[in-house]
Amino acid sequence: MKKAKLTKVVSVAVNIIIYLFCALCLLLLVFTIAGKRDTDGAVNMFGYQMRIVLTGSMEAHPDVDVSDYKIKSLKTGSMVFIKTVPDDENKAEEFYSDLKVGDVLTFRYLIGSRQETITHRIIDIKQKDTSGYVITLRGDNLSSSGATGVQTIDTGNESSLNYVVGKVTGKSYVLGWIAYSLKQPIGIALVIIVPCSIIIIWNVIKIVNAVNAKKLEQQAIENESEMNALKRRISELEQSDKDK
Repeated sequence: MKKAKLTKVVSVAVNIIIYLFCALCLLLLVFTIAGKRDTDGAVNMFGYQMRIVLTGSMEAHPDVDVSDYKIKSLKTGSMVFIKTVPDDENKAEEFYSDLKVGDVLTFRYLIGSRQETITHRIIDIKQKDTSGYVITLRGDNLSSSGATGVQTIDTGNESSLNYVVGKVTGKSYVLGWIAYSLKQPIGIALVIIVPCSIIIIWNVIKIVNAVNAKKLEQQAIENESEMNALKRRISELEQSDKDK
């Protein structure tokens, strides 16, 4: 009885995990297809961007204490959720006024002749006397190549090629791995085909087990019926011997 209950619990748990995983994959596909794309391929929906962290510049480093910050280490491959800077000037001013040291920003920055998308932490922010803010940023991983340098953005300089995309408000390594995998042919096989195959095989096994259980139950009923018939026959023969 206990074994049957345990089997049932395991079956339900496996089904939940598989279906949740498939739901996440489907959700990412919907976002990828339905979302508007930025010039560098980032998906935009409802005032947020979804991006994949491509370098280790924001991975934890022993010399950088991030324990008091909401966004701590960002592992390579993680998906980050970015609240973008509003287009409305007043709302944008409110967005910048809420920023503080320790917040993580995604921004576009000119390095040499190329404009790169970077995600780093604010290490200093000052409001200008005229308008806007001067924001200084740096990656947490001081041992990472190039991360020891700092980037400075003047939000009041509208003609600058260095500008803030938005503030990182959340992260997920699992979603990042799934999203990255969905872009690769082998990843599609691993993320979609394999789980679907597992679901099919799992359900086939359940059906086979159910059929076998039904057969065993039917066989038990037939055996019991035959046993009862045999008992009746023996009882009749005994009664017949007594009558003689």
